[in-house]
Order: sequence, then C-alpha cells, then structure tokens
Amino acid sequence: MTDQTSPETLKSAARALLKEAALVAGEWVAAGPDAVEVEDPAEETILGRIPKLSGDQVSQAIAAAARAFPDWSGRKGKARGEFLHRWAELVARNEQGLAALISLENGKPYPEALGEVRYANSFISWFAGMAERLDGRTIDSANAQDLILAFREPVGPVAAITPWNFPAAMITRKAAAAFCAGCTVVLKPASATPFTGIALAALALEAGLPEGAFSVVTGAQDVVGGALTGSAAIRKLSFTGSTEVGRKLAAQCAPSLKRLSMELGGAAPLIVFDDADLDVAVEGTVAGKFRAGGQTCVCPNRVYVQKGLRDAFLEKLTAKVAALKVGKPFEDGVAIGPLIDAKGVAKVEDHVARTVAAGGTVLTGGARHERGGRFFQPTVIAGGDDALFCDEETFGPLVPVFAFDSEDEVLERANASDYGLAAFLFTDDLNRALRVGRRLEAGIVGVNSGLISNAANPFGGVKQSGFGREGSTYGIEDYLQVKSLTLALR
Repeated sequence: MTDQTSPETLKSAARALLKEAALVAGEWVAAGPDAVEVEDPAEETILGRIPKLSGDQVSQAIAAAARAFPDWSGRKGKARGEFLHRWAELVARNEQGLAALISLENGKPYPEALGEVRYANSFISWFAGMAERLDGRTIDSANAQDLILAFREPVGPVAAITPWNFPAAMITRKAAAAFCAGCTVVLKPASATPFTGIALAALALEAGLPEGAFSVVTGAQDVVGGALTGSAAIRKLSFTGSTEVGRKLAAQCAPSLKRLSMELGGAAPLIVFDDADLDVAVEGTVAGKFRAGGQTCVCPNRVYVQKGLRDAFLEKLTAKVAALKVGKPFEDGVAIGPLIDAKGVAKVEDHVARTVAAGGTVLTGGARHERGGRFFQPTVIAGGDDALFCDEETFGPLVPVFAFDSEDEVLERANASDYGLAAFLFTDDLNRALRVGRRLEAGIVGVNSGLISNAANPFGGVKQSGFGREGSTYGIEDYLQVKSLTLALR
C-alpha cells in the first residue's frame, strides 16, 4: 500500500464514517448502557456499540416510513433517479472509508471489501437509471369497447433484513430498488456488521432522501424482527439469511399477507467436465469458493469433477489453494481473512472431521490456522460423502472434491439438495453448457465462471433457497404492484 492508502489512513477514514447510533424517524439514537457490542473479528476487540432498540422505537421508525411514503412515492421517477445518482456519487467519494469499515467489522481483506463497495454501488446506479422507466401498459378490453390502463405503483413501506457477509451490497440491492420504485425503507442490518449500513444511510440522507424515508433499526432480532413482521404498515419484507430464519419470518408475515422476497441458504454444486479448460476451471473454483473466505451463500459448497480430469484438477487446485495467504484485512497480499466468529470456525472444523471420517483425504489445510483466533487454513479434501454438503453450508474456506462418471449421474447428485440458489459448470461444449445449465435446479447458474453476481443479473433461488429476484430488470418487480383503470369508451 502507498502512504495515501496506508492501513492507518484507511482506518481513519473508516472511523470518520462509523456512527454508534440507530436512525429512527430522521433522528440519530445513540447507543446507551444497554447496547450491542460489535467486534473486529481479526483483532477480537470491540469495534463499537449499537443501540438495542425497544419495540416502541422500531414502531416509531415504521410510522415515519408510512408518513414519508405518500410524498416519496408521489415524486416523479426522474426525481427519485436523481436522488439515487447523488447517493451513488457520495458512496463513490467515500468508497475507501466504507471498504475499510467493512474490513474492520467483517474481516474481509481490504481489496475485496473495496470490490464489495463498488459492487454495492452498482445497484444504486443501476436502479437510478431505471427510475424513469417504470412504465405501465394499455390493454384492449376483451369486450372491444373498454380501454384498460395498467399502472405499476409502489407496494408501500418496506422492511429489509440483511446478513453480515456483505454489509454493503445486501443493503443497496434492496434499498436502491425500493427507493427507485417509490417505497420507503426500514432496515435491520446484521448485528455483527451494522456500521456499514448505518454509514450508507447517513450518505443517503446527505444525498437528499426525505426524513423518515430510511430508518436503520438495531437490536435484538426477536424485538426488531417481531415489530417489523407484526406491523400492518409494512407492506413487504425482503430478507437475506438462513432458510430456518426465513421460514419463521414468513410465518410471522402471514397474518398481514405481506409481500415477501426470501434469499435463503444455498449448497451450490460446481461441476467440471472432462472437456473443460483446466486452468479456467481451477481459477473459477478458487475465485468462487474463497471470496469472503467461503462465507457466501453462492460459493461452491461441493465440487464434482469428471474422472478423466480429476487428478489434474486436484493437483492444480491444491497448489493454488495452498498458496492463498491468510491474514488480517489490511496486510498486503492477504486473500483469506478471519471467519466472522468462533462458531463459524468450529463449523468448518466439524465439516473437515466428518468428511475425513467418511473416507475423504485432506490435500492441503484442514485445521485452524497457526495465527489462532478466527483464522482457518484454506482446505481441499478429496473424496468422502457429498451428502453432508448437499444438506449443510460450510460457510468457510473448505473445498470438498468428488469424482463422477456421467452427465446424468452428476446432475442427479447436484440436484439432490433441498437448496437451489446457485450452481456452476465448466465445459467447452456449448450444447452441454445449455443442456446441463437448464437441468440444474438453481436460480442462478454460472458457466465457465465462479463469479456471477452483478447488478444486471436476476439474483435469487428455488426450492428451499427462497423466492423473488434482486438486481436486474426483474429486481424491481417485487417492490411494485399493478393497478388497472378501466375506461368505458363511448
């Protein structure tokens, strides 16, 4: 790093954005004695504290969103787009500080965190461009007399509950779509990584968002989540997180028939066929698996390699993974940071032990890192039983590799999971790519790439991985409802 981007400079920029407060109805509520502590996972020290809001305070935020909705939804798409452009400009101007803040509270290596901020900002820019294009339709009536006008209108105030693994991007792809559509937002960021979301909200206010249109509520999940799901004023809930929690939230939303978007757990298969480019397949596997230290819902959870390429693939993959540098976020050349908490480390350790017990062989890594704390060695295991990885996300730097013979066999194994968020395949046969890609039971499929997330891609899953889409031209639809106006022509 240069002097201008030294760790001290970056950390200083992060602390300038760090606000130990929730945003309720346009007012900042400071953390009090009964606060939630937020840790730096690399240093295992307290980074800051956030308020533990009461149900009444969350209700105040909801009421403010309802009051702000008529004004915000009544503004022309051009005005909403102009706000989003200003927000994007402010995010870009503060991208180093935001990235450093992600590194401090999440543990991601700084270059990767900077990439996340830019990815997050791409959603703001994408929906800024869409705000003027939310057109309706005219429909000729079946009776050949009436004219039907179909309008697309915002659904109302929206609740967004986001996870810790992408503290910026999981917020902007929800909030930017909501603001584009004309909705107001009450956000609950993950308690492990709240400061990035709070900073993004402060920048949104600076960009001119009306008071009350964006609140950030923090505290206990049952209190905050209960208030959000129990309020009739909230018309839609967008949630990213585990399938278990998603089921509970959906049940809580049922009495008020809220519209739901659920981006839930995954167990992504990655398939490498004999005719794949070996280097492309290895690079794609490493890029997809080790982003965020393997703590993503779309990273390959299990890798299937056709037997003719298996040995060569394992040799190259193992060498590549063994060379990945583990360290703290602001150290040069670091590819893998700490896991988010001790529970995450224990889960990876458990998956290694269970795979080895089932006949797997550790080719590199396989244990806690010598640095101690929340660091784990990047790991490759060959063989064992893939059933574990069909059912459970590792959420850590472990790649289990299994051999297969035929296309039909690997499709059966790939689709054996109850989850269906992402899947990946590597082949140089276009017909196979289309054929297998269509047969994979997943909402998003990557062909010859391990990184497929971008603002133009409709992101979401099938089966127990949820429903609804985020990003792309499809991502706005869950924030809009259709109203028809019938004109009796004479």
